[in-house]
Amino acid sequence: MAKWKVLWWVAILLGAVTPVLAEEENGPAKDDGVEIGVTADFFSKYMWRGQNVINDWVLQPGASVGYKELTGSIWGNLDLTGETVGAGQLTETDFTLDYTNSVPGLDVLEYSVGAIYYSFLNTHSHPTAEVYGGLGLGVPLSPAVRWFYDFDLIEGSYIQLSLGHTIEKFHKWTDDCYCDLEVGASLGYGTEGYNNGYFEVDQGGWNDLTLTAGLPICIGKLTIKPSIGYSMMIDDEIRAATEKSDNFWGGVGFAYDF
Repeated sequence: MAKWKVLWWVAILLGAVTPVLAEEENGPAKDDGVEIGVTADFFSKYMWRGQNVINDWVLQPGASVGYKELTGSIWGNLDLTGETVGAGQLTETDFTLDYTNSVPGLDVLEYSVGAIYYSFLNTHSHPTAEVYGGLGLGVPLSPAVRWFYDFDLIEGSYIQLSLGHTIEKFHKWTDDCYCDLEVGASLGYGTEGYNNGYFEVDQGGWNDLTLTAGLPICIGKLTIKPSIGYSMMIDDEIRAATEKSDNFWGGVGFAYDF
């Protein structure tokens, strides 16, 4: 049933963005082709919206295909040490369809809409699905807000407020080899349905504060990104419901664009 719901929402999303794509096709010619990328991230923990999903090393591979403003992607998580399933087994595979563009006549304001299907492998967790929408400002600190609604298993919303800043070419070796410095912060709020589904807390409340820092090193089309993060659950009842409410983690990610 969940898969049919996801297909329904994906059809709605495609129906919403198709007229925009058609308008772009009829407009001035653009040098926008198909973009393909692959990623592989190694982290000391699997953290998601402040929740410590796996408290040990994981590998998170991903791949995406984009055309203009529409992107489809697949992402997975492997438990490398056997913390929750057999060592090296997949615990999760997510499928995402995203449309991101600037508001016409207002390039500083960007919006995104999309759908995510969460499939949990080799575990007892049930699959679920979300739709989302977001707004971001192309100004200093890049303030953004994103709303995720789980219409399947959880039937609740998670709202995320975020800030971020990038110092481009923080250090430069050559024109094709340099590193940036990225810092970010986000604050998450869960509605009653969301908090009840994940924590058995029967009220809305602030979920998590998450801080991150990364040093992406670009070598041509390859990016190597060491990063660290800290996350804490905020609401007292949610903290009591989570085994590990405060977490530090780190790792390194690899990304290659074809």
